[in-house]
Amino acid sequence: MRQFFKFLFASCLGVILAGALLSLIGVGIIGGLISQSEKTKTVKPNTVLRLTLDQQVPEQTNNLEMNPFDVKNQYILGLDDMLQAIAQAKDDDRIQGIFIDLKQIALGPATAGTLRHALLDFKTSGKFIYAYGENFTQGSYYLASVADKIYLNPLGDLDFRGFAVIQPFFKNMLDKIGVHMQVSYAGNFKSATEPFRYTQMSPENRLQVHEYVQSLYNYYLQGISDSRGISVPDLKTIADEWKVRNPDDAVETGLIDAVGYQDQVMTDMREKLGLEEDDKISFLTPADYYQAKGSNQDFSVKDKVAVVYAEGTIEDGEGKPGTIGDEQYVKWLEQIRKDDKVKAVVLRVNSGGGSALASENIWRELSLIKESGRPIVVSMGDYAASGGYYISCIADSIYAEPNTLTGSIGVFSMMPNAESLFEDKLGITFDTVKTGDYSTSLTPFYSWTDSERQIMQEDVNEIYETFLKRVADGRKMTRDQVHEVAQGRVWTGQRALELGLVDDLGGMDKALATASSLAGIQKYRTTEYPKIKDPIQQFIDTFMDEEDGFQARLVSREMGEYADLYKYAQEIKNAKGVQARLPFVLLSK
Repeated sequence: MRQFFKFLFASCLGVILAGALLSLIGVGIIGGLISQSEKTKTVKPNTVLRLTLDQQVPEQTNNLEMNPFDVKNQYILGLDDMLQAIAQAKDDDRIQGIFIDLKQIALGPATAGTLRHALLDFKTSGKFIYAYGENFTQGSYYLASVADKIYLNPLGDLDFRGFAVIQPFFKNMLDKIGVHMQVSYAGNFKSATEPFRYTQMSPENRLQVHEYVQSLYNYYLQGISDSRGISVPDLKTIADEWKVRNPDDAVETGLIDAVGYQDQVMTDMREKLGLEEDDKISFLTPADYYQAKGSNQDFSVKDKVAVVYAEGTIEDGEGKPGTIGDEQYVKWLEQIRKDDKVKAVVLRVNSGGGSALASENIWRELSLIKESGRPIVVSMGDYAASGGYYISCIADSIYAEPNTLTGSIGVFSMMPNAESLFEDKLGITFDTVKTGDYSTSLTPFYSWTDSERQIMQEDVNEIYETFLKRVADGRKMTRDQVHEVAQGRVWTGQRALELGLVDDLGGMDKALATASSLAGIQKYRTTEYPKIKDPIQQFIDTFMDEEDGFQARLVSREMGEYADLYKYAQEIKNAKGVQARLPFVLLSK
């Protein structure tokens, strides 16, 4: 009995100590978050903005899953606010230039292009832009190519070999383990299910991939050509013949200006700024600069334009930061509809789609806003495809970037049949008693019957027809006109303009101008949705999240720029019902 009480006391003491330790860690983290939130840096004369892009760039500031342990990075500037910071710096006499200090970035094509245009506009002020890289990926070089002078580390590398899409296929693996994917889809170009039923790309998918990859590549090369003064054919030759294999090659081909270390870049920058050799350069990140400048909103203005950021996967339910949960978005859109001060809505879409049902629910609430007489204008980011286009097509006007990926008007459903895995590989069999022919339908234990397969295909076809109708009504086209450019096919923003799926090329600035014009207002202030929780509340929510807490954040941190691929695989695994989503994730590598 004495031993029992000794072990009991030791166990209780261990629990108490562990709880106390966790409490101290939590208090420390929360204290760090509070300390960081209270720090606002000042803008000194002769300051240089330092652009690193070592964090994901969301559309809306802090609209992503935050790492609660990274107390130094609890303010992640969104794309729109970053563009505003660069624009303000252009006219701010205290800001003398921008230093692009990039290592690895994971930006979509439209995000990279939009940032690049902002940097080009900054240069028109006569202020300098310097860029330095230890290793330039094609994505980081695309941004760096705007610089007045580009430096590459003597042992660094510049990857310039052209674009490619590498598609994995899982059918042979699934056959070996005895799993067969049962698929229904609408659209010959809806390729999301191909990796599970083919061993290579279908002719339709190969055609569409070749077209949009070539279009993105041409746009990429043209931008570099304009900045570096190298013709597009010469750039293609440099890439096709792999002419850049060391820093000296990069100088010889004209892709960079100098080989040097970062301290040499600092020396050149001091000279540019008129500083002495030992003087310290005053750097600010765009986030620090944006916070220091403060909001320029005039809250005395009554009329509002609601800016709704729809970024990430479209999901059933509440959703998480950086996703589009239909329950939350329906609530926010309802709030907007009932606010008489809101005269127009700008919907910023950066989504490859997701749940067809969630897309329909969001579309419904948008349609009610439109019926109330408020104009809706869509601004497309990297993606506004499949479900992302579903929620966009109702708009009075749609803007896309030339290298936005949109369209993908099609749907699919997919369910594994593991009967062979259980029976042939594991020796597990199933028997059943059922009250009707379809009582055991849609389980992974039995193959679909012909009747079940027909029912599933009819359900998918019905949702596809609904999708076509939504687009036809929104774009003032016939059903057949939409079907001709639909069938799951992905288009660039430039091609979508030619096909009538968008109205013009441009970004948020054009969308806001059009929204205010359609609403007949000249002075307005913007109000943003979703309403982002502060870092402390997000930290508490992380502890309370049993399904997606620290584990997902740790995986994301370890995978770095490839975290989006892991996230996409998890979303496919957890997807329910018919899906309207893109079959891939593009990274600016």
